[in-house]
Amino acid sequence: MTDDTTIHEPAPTAGEAEILLFALDRSRAQFAWKCGGLDAAGLNRRQPPSMMTLGGLLKHMAAVEERYTVDFTGEPPGPPLDAPEARADPGWVWRSAAGDTPEELYDLWRRAVARSRAAMTKALAGGGLDRPALYTTWDGGGSPNLRRIVVDLHDEYVRHVGHADLLREAVDGLVGEDSPQAAGA
Repeated sequence: MTDDTTIHEPAPTAGEAEILLFALDRSRAQFAWKCGGLDAAGLNRRQPPSMMTLGGLLKHMAAVEERYTVDFTGEPPGPPLDAPEARADPGWVWRSAAGDTPEELYDLWRRAVARSRAAMTKALAGGGLDRPALYTTWDGGGSPNLRRIVVDLHDEYVRHVGHADLLREAVDGLVGEDSPQAAGA
């Protein structure tokens, strides 16, 4: 995976939506850097006793992106959540990643992020962060607003960037907080 992992800092006076999206994109960039450039052996390497792999994380985060995109669009989910196995078995994305090629995993994650970004942009333009989710309903009948969904998605990345950091270090020794940035970025 050779994704652009450049982090674009917002203006010091940026508004709430821009800051939230910056935090999410920074975590996505860190995740892309930690998972990027590996072959099948690197993506499938486990660090016992955990069964987690970087390939499993890529597929899981594609599913998470897709799950939250449903809240922004109200549309049926796309890959990988459109697979019958994904609906029937929450552990399927983790186990099935071992049978996917690196190209399939990287492409799946990239497409899910692109779909999520487009959905967020459209939703924020059409009602902002206070707009209620179009899918999720909490006990009691209320729906979270888009602000909460962006924060939850960011939290999911933060949690798994830490996992990816440890798994990647075990694969090839790559360490660091942020990906190397291009001059002038």
